[in-house]
Amino acid sequence: MSFIEVILGPLAFLIDTVLALYMYVVIVAVIASWLIAFGVLNTRNPLARQLIDILVALTEPVFRRIRRVVPAIGGLDLSPVIVVIAIQLLRIFFGNLFFYIATHL
Repeated sequence: MSFIEVILGPLAFLIDTVLALYMYVVIVAVIASWLIAFGVLNTRNPLARQLIDILVALTEPVFRRIRRVVPAIGGLDLSPVIVVIAIQLLRIFFGNLFFYIATHL
């Protein structure tokens, strides 16, 4: 094993894991917003409020940047869909990049 493979393997795994975890955070945030909208999740519950605040703190900065470019269409916020697609594209890009570097160096 070369030095590059030793470094790139864990780095590729770390980047892929972070992107996958953030995608799950986005999905949970969307589901939580639906549960709040339909009155299933009580926002007066301290535990639920804390979970919602954490999800908003993690997702809202990214969503806000996308909302500036892509406004809501008919009341439907497309920013979570765009974030999930972007994360998937980044995972594919980094996976291919690290594979290419590992096989060609």
